[in-house]
Amino acid sequence: MSDDQLTAVIGMGKTGQAAAAFLLRHGMRCEAFDEKKIVLSPELDIPLHIGKLKAAALTRFSRIIVSPGINWNHPALVEMRANGTPVYGDLELFCEYYRGDTIAITGTNGKTTTVSLISTMLDTLPGGIEVGGNIGTPMLDLLGDEDPVRIVLELSSFQLERATPIRPRWAALLNIQPDHADMHVDEAAYREAKLRLFARQGEGDKAMLPADQEWDGLAAELKGRGVYVRRFGIGSPEMLDSGVQLLEDGSWRLFWHHYHIPEFISSDDLPSKGIHQHINLAVAAQAATDYGVSASVVDQALTSFRGLPHRLQSLGIVAGREWFNDSKATNPDAAIAAIQSFNQVIWICGGLRKGLDVSVLKDIVSSRVEHVYIIGKDPKAFVKLAEEAGVSATFVKTVDQAVKQAAMAQQGLPVLLSPAAASQDQFSDYAERGRAFADAVKALEVKR
Repeated sequence: MSDDQLTAVIGMGKTGQAAAAFLLRHGMRCEAFDEKKIVLSPELDIPLHIGKLKAAALTRFSRIIVSPGINWNHPALVEMRANGTPVYGDLELFCEYYRGDTIAITGTNGKTTTVSLISTMLDTLPGGIEVGGNIGTPMLDLLGDEDPVRIVLELSSFQLERATPIRPRWAALLNIQPDHADMHVDEAAYREAKLRLFARQGEGDKAMLPADQEWDGLAAELKGRGVYVRRFGIGSPEMLDSGVQLLEDGSWRLFWHHYHIPEFISSDDLPSKGIHQHINLAVAAQAATDYGVSASVVDQALTSFRGLPHRLQSLGIVAGREWFNDSKATNPDAAIAAIQSFNQVIWICGGLRKGLDVSVLKDIVSSRVEHVYIIGKDPKAFVKLAEEAGVSATFVKTVDQAVKQAAMAQQGLPVLLSPAAASQDQFSDYAERGRAFADAVKALEVKR
C-alpha cells in the first residue's frame, strides 16, 4: 500500500537531484533510486537505493518522478503506470508550480542555439529571463521564493513525453528528424512526444512551425484554437514570418518581421556559419521581437553571435586551414546541414549510429566532400557511404589521428568534424569528443 505523501525519484543526475531538492523545499518526503553508483548532494538527506530498478520496490510510493535519461519504457515504470501509480518527469512539477511566462523550444537539432540567443535578447527586458530544461540549469532549480518573470525552456522529447501537455505562451518546433527514436517505442512516438508542446495552446498563444507542408495540418488546427501561428524556413518574407531568403548570387539574408514589416541582415554580416544555423537565429529574432525587444538589440545580438561550442564552431586557422567543431551533430540530418555550409570540405565522421541510416548523406558527400576520415569502433556504414558517394576515405579510428592526417590533406580546404553519430563508443558525450578534437587541432599549432 502506498504512502500518500512519499515520492520516488528515479535517476539521480542533475535533474533527479533538482527534483528531490525541490520536493524537500516544499516539505514533501522523497527517496532516491539509481541503477548506477552515484553520490547525492550533501543537501539531500534522503534514502538512496542503488541497483536494478524493480516495480516491487516502488509499490509503497504515492508517485514516481523520472529523470529524462531513464528509458520511459523501463519494465518497472511500465508496470507502475499499468497499476495506476502517477509516473511523470520534472516538467510536470514545473508546470504545476510556475505561474510566470514560459517560452518553450523543441526539435531534434538547433534547440540550444535558439534558446541561448533568445535568452540573450530577452534578458534586456525588465525582469530579464531565466534559462533551463535540457540546457544548463534544471528547470526546478529556477523556482524559489520569488519565481522569474519569464523562463525559456529547451525541451527534449524525453521531458515532453513524461508530462501532461504544457501550455507555453510562445513555442517553437524547429524540426523532427530521426535521432532519439531508439529511446521511444518508435519514430511515431518520438514525433508525438515533440508535438505535445502545442497540445494545450489556445487563444493568444504563439506557435512557430517549419514551413514544410507536413506541418500545415497542425498549423490549421492551432489557428482554429486561436493560436497565432508563424512559419519559418527558406523562402521570402512575403511567404514566411522568419527564415532565410536565398539571393541570386548564391548568398542569403536572414529575415524576421517587426509589426508586419520585414527586417533583414545579410549572411555576410553574421559571424556564425551555416544556413541551418541562420534559420535558428531567425526564429530567435522573431521570438525576441514578439516580446518587444527593439530592432537594434536584435541586430546587435545576431551580428555578435559566434555560435556555441561543438555546434559548427570555428576553431580558427591552424596549419593553413580552418577547422570546425560540430561534434553535436549526432545524426545524419545534422551532418547534412553542416556540410551544406561549405563548397568543399574535408569531413571527419563516425561513431555510434544508433541504428540511423547514414546513406541519406550520399548526395551531399558526393558533391561537397573532398575526403572522409572515419573514426569510431564500427566504421562499416561510413566506409560504404564514402564508396557509394565516390569519395576517398581513410579509417583512422581516433579523433587525434583524423586531425593529424587531415592537416596534411589538400592545402587550404577546411576540416569539419560533424560525426553524424553519437559519441558513446569512444567518449562520455559529444562535448568530450568536441574537446578532444579542439585539443588535437591546438596541438598542431604547438608543433609548427
